Amino acid sequence: MAILRGVKPAGILDIVEVLIEAGFSQIEVPLNSPDALKSIRMAQDRFGKLSAIGAGTVLTAEQVRQVRAAGGTFIVSPNYNEDVIRTTRSEGMASYPGVLTPTECFAALKAGADALKIFPAFQVGVKGIQAVRAVLPKRTVVYAVGGVGPAEFAQYAEAGCQGFGMASNLYRPDFTAAQVSENAKEIIAAYDALKPGGDA
Repeated sequence: MAILRGVKPAGILDIVEVLIEAGFSQIEVPLNSPDALKSIRMAQDRFGKLSAIGAGTVLTAEQVRQVRAAGGTFIVSPNYNEDVIRTTRSEGMASYPGVLTPTECFAALKAGADALKIFPAFQVGVKGIQAVRAVLPKRTVVYAVGGVGPAEFAQYAEAGCQGFGMASNLYRPDFTAAQVSENAKEIIAAYDALKPGGDA
């Protein structure tokens, strides 16, 4: 999952285009980015058939509804919030809440989360995620987000993570589309080495 924190509408289409070309299948625009809802709408209108476009840093049910109105198809939060998860599902979108403890993991799944975002993953570490995965339902999809780069993919995948959220090591507001493209190719190559033909 590509996390485009700080992206502006003026640059969203060029950035999303190179990410899709590289192989990203999920693109998140955090709501604390400038005019985030406009960027989501633009990306969805142009690329919605090629990649899932959603929002991150979603903290309230009202924000969920705003993202849905903008065309977003998934919601990512930094925290567990039952109201956000249930509203997301009722609006027909996928829910990826941020969790850190087993208690939060099970609460999020009970509320209807489609996948769990372990955040910040570096704080839990590989051994911590292994321990949590041992008690989670086997079909639970887990994303490692925060402090995990391509060099650590293999370790976290072995611990039970199916996906990763890529932020500053992929995109920063001062990066050109060409820079993002190069970063994206490196990240996708590392991911594909784990699961040939996979997407991030």
